[in-house]
Amino acid sequence: MGMNMKSITLSFVLLLYVSIGTAQSSDGVFDVTTYGAKPNADITQILEKAWKDACASPIQSKLIIPKETYTLGVITMLGPCKSPIDIVVQGTIMAPVDITGDGWIQFRYVDKISLTGGGVFDGQGQKAWASNDCHKNPKCARIPMSLKFSFVKDSIVRDITSKDSKNFHVNILGCKNLTFDHVTINAPGNSINSDGIHMGRCDGVNIINSVIGTGDDCISLGDGSRQVTVTNVTCGPGHGISVGSLGQYLVEEPVAGLYVKNCKLIGTTNGLRIKTWPASPATGSVTDMHYEDITLVDVQNPIIVDQEYCPYNKCNRKIPSKIKISKVSFKNIRGSSGTAVAVKLLCSADYPCEDVQLSDIDITYTGREGPVVSECSNVKPVVTGIQKPLICPS
Repeated sequence: MGMNMKSITLSFVLLLYVSIGTAQSSDGVFDVTTYGAKPNADITQILEKAWKDACASPIQSKLIIPKETYTLGVITMLGPCKSPIDIVVQGTIMAPVDITGDGWIQFRYVDKISLTGGGVFDGQGQKAWASNDCHKNPKCARIPMSLKFSFVKDSIVRDITSKDSKNFHVNILGCKNLTFDHVTINAPGNSINSDGIHMGRCDGVNIINSVIGTGDDCISLGDGSRQVTVTNVTCGPGHGISVGSLGQYLVEEPVAGLYVKNCKLIGTTNGLRIKTWPASPATGSVTDMHYEDITLVDVQNPIIVDQEYCPYNKCNRKIPSKIKISKVSFKNIRGSSGTAVAVKLLCSADYPCEDVQLSDIDITYTGREGPVVSECSNVKPVVTGIQKPLICPS
């Protein structure tokens, strides 16, 4: 009789243990505070455990980081996962001041995730900017990007802020159908090499309703970027919205399909830019680039196609670029330039630009360099509507 009671009691305890152990995942909610997260403390191991459990959930799950301040070391959210995951970041997550590597927070091989919540990712990049000499020192310590999305599909990032990233704020590689909506990127103009959103070899990226201010390109497209839309984005400070640079490496995929519409650039060093290196080691292409309804406020180089891009004199400008640029349009581009050359179309002598269209270009300049002008080489654009400045005068 005693043995039977002991067996019954043991069975009850095991059942209770199993019930408690699975209760947290039965409703698909994984809150880091239930794993022991405390304000102003490091949550790296806690978040790793919460992610692992959420990723294993058989039903759609929600991973919550509440509205407090936490510190977080280098972490990788690795998939594939069993079901979609909503990552709700309501608080502020602080990066360590001294970390190296490729990325601070990485999402790899996951589908159908959302990153939302109004939270802030603070890269604490001031020290890294001051010591960054990678442009002249090939043996420099690797400086991590803040948010890396690698091989992520059918996902969305909405209502989050990236602040003071040490390197790129957001880097996207090999992704498909990825949307950034109402994203804020905030860093001063002297934050070296801190591109807002940089992508490469991605298909179907949408950046909408966002504000980006940083020390490098607000948005940049590397090789293999396809079908990218940028709508209702404000950029500044920064280096503008850029395609490239391209043509520096032997193996690069074509860039095809960029649609920039209803955007505003304020005080940027470039506006709408396509840049390729001269002396390209291999041929390549940029096609279907379209810019429409753009407002400029004191932008240094409002419209610029530069196929002689050669930072730090690392190339031979006398050898033309092998990157072919075609099917490019600029429509209803209006506002003020910070330099007299408001339109610069410098195309390759060996691979001239083709099918370039400009319509209703109305850019003013009131500085001391003289009247507003354009510069063109190796291109014969089709021009309609307002021409201010006169486009590619013969």
